[in-house]
Amino acid sequence: MSKVILTHEVEGLGVAGDVVVVKDGYARNYLLPQGFAVTWTAGGDKQIEQIRAARLARANRTLDEAKEAKAKLEAAKISISAKTGKEGLLFGSIKPNDLVEAVAAAGLGEIDKRSIVFPSGIKSVGVYEANVRLHDEIVANVAFQVVAKK
Repeated sequence: MSKVILTHEVEGLGVAGDVVVVKDGYARNYLLPQGFAVTWTAGGDKQIEQIRAARLARANRTLDEAKEAKAKLEAAKISISAKTGKEGLLFGSIKPNDLVEAVAAAGLGEIDKRSIVFPSGIKSVGVYEANVRLHDEIVANVAFQVVAKK
């Protein structure tokens, strides 16, 4: 078991600044290479405080701004165009970064791709919904349409 300090929010594990104990392989193969965590050391308390202070500084959205952004995102008609093959099946799948680009193109502001959760893999054209965490207490259900690229 490895003890690590999270540098980003990890769904189901914790938020930036948390010290968690995870299996060695999970830390070595996922958390550390992706930059989601750093190895905990005895002098890690200072590092934890720096991470928490940075997280608070990045939390530029107040609760009211998050509510306003949620209303805009849920009311908007967002469309993502992707290359398709026969019968509307996609070459590849839709990723969170595709939704980030579509939201920015629609003029709805910027969202963090790490805050997006798709309910399942998106591999065909159609209408889908994703959850976007805008604030610790605010989650927007964003509906979007995947269309064939012309």
